[in-house]
Amino acid sequence: MHRLIFGLVSLAAIAVGLLVGTLNSDQVRLDLLWVRLDWPLGLLLLLSLAVGLLLGMVMIYFSRVLPLRLKLRKALAETVRAESRNVTGVDD
Repeated sequence: MHRLIFGLVSLAAIAVGLLVGTLNSDQVRLDLLWVRLDWPLGLLLLLSLAVGLLLGMVMIYFSRVLPLRLKLRKALAETVRAESRNVTGVDD
């Protein structure tokens, strides 16, 4: 089932990429102060979308996921310490 969904999503992404690439084939000059690039508009659109998604995911990771992981690690360590205190306090 996962292969089917992955295949359909992959085909949809390829179709969208081809559609954007063919409908926006004009050359555009991108001036980055030290470098000047002449690339197709469709490529720049898809590249900017990919870079934006990547930066957004990195920002979400550092602002939400990483603090929650640290909090979970701290809670697990406190739980292990509390359990070890309870185990050592019991006489067999």
